[in-house]
Amino acid sequence: MSDLQRSVFKPQHPALSEIFEDVGESSLNVHIPDVPEIQDDDSSSASSASSVSSTGTVVPTPTQNLFARPQGFSRGRTLQPIPWTTYFERELYLPSKVESDVVYHAYLTSPVDKGPLFVMHHGAGSSGLSFSVVGYELRKRLPNAGILAIDCRGHGSTTCRSDSEPDLRLETLSSDLLSIIEATQSQMQWETLPPIILVGHSLGGAVITDLASTGKLGNSLLGYVVLDVVEGSAMDALHSMQTYLSTRPTGFASVESGIDWHIRTRTVRSSVSARSSVPALLIKDESHNETRPWRWRTNLAATQPFWEGWFVGLSKKFLNARGGKLLLLAGTDRLDTELTIGQMQGKYALQVFPEAGHFIHEDIPEQTAISLADFHRRNDRSALVLPPKVADLLKQGKKV
Repeated sequence: MSDLQRSVFKPQHPALSEIFEDVGESSLNVHIPDVPEIQDDDSSSASSASSVSSTGTVVPTPTQNLFARPQGFSRGRTLQPIPWTTYFERELYLPSKVESDVVYHAYLTSPVDKGPLFVMHHGAGSSGLSFSVVGYELRKRLPNAGILAIDCRGHGSTTCRSDSEPDLRLETLSSDLLSIIEATQSQMQWETLPPIILVGHSLGGAVITDLASTGKLGNSLLGYVVLDVVEGSAMDALHSMQTYLSTRPTGFASVESGIDWHIRTRTVRSSVSARSSVPALLIKDESHNETRPWRWRTNLAATQPFWEGWFVGLSKKFLNARGGKLLLLAGTDRLDTELTIGQMQGKYALQVFPEAGHFIHEDIPEQTAISLADFHRRNDRSALVLPPKVADLLKQGKKV
């Protein structure tokens, strides 16, 4: 034992000093650990001392980037468009088998295993990217779910030679939707259609209800969800539609200006949703207006001849079609008499979101996604446990 160690362990009481002196080094067997040296990564001693004195503090090296911003789109005060690749795995171009001049366009994230496929149809003047954010939120809750968001004819990137006067009759749009679903199955080489839930906003609600009422999807259809459209209020709103269209700008100086207009007017109340969906609504046409070259891709005023045909008979078809039914509204005042009676009879599920505007799925995508996920769970046939057949019980010798 060194002299220093002896001085440390030596008792201070004089009566014990002689005893301590007689104890051998082997008897004490005391180990004093070495104190490791602390290496300063920073040239500033003050910075290093602060890091060491804080319990559990990690001093990052320059390559760790612990305080770097996460990758993805910015949620700050920006009007920068968000690309579709943020939300979907691929886009599809699907030639029509009936009309050679029509090529359908859709965005797809494929279902996994036996997950459901949510087929989403937008409203008039909108596009499939209207469902970007709600689809993202939905897959957070149903990771196996697929999303097929379509552009109907005359909208988005779906093309046809007669774009100047597209055929937007309800029966045409309903047939188009079925064709897109079947063409997607063929292109993706699915042996059978996955379980399908149809989701439609406004005009899209009328289209998916019409398709559901035909029964052409067979047992693949689990149910359908209509977003903020009912026959009575829709027919009443048509009278003021031209007035509304006359108040819209005819064009914008940039895509960012278009996004800003949608947010400021509260047409879309979520900036992230607006940045995701609005760019697809505009197309650059400098011959239209040099100072505001970004005009509306779809001329809504030109669709007026089809408006009434979209919504006549909607309530009856919604109540009578097979499959689960969910109606999401921004206010109870939108319910007409037929749907009010049907709701009291328990023929469909109803949820109201008074904090949202007409674009419910864009204004409150998270709440909408929760409703869609819950709707799927209630109608998921794979979760059903059927009782054994009587014939099987008799074969087993059991009494019935």
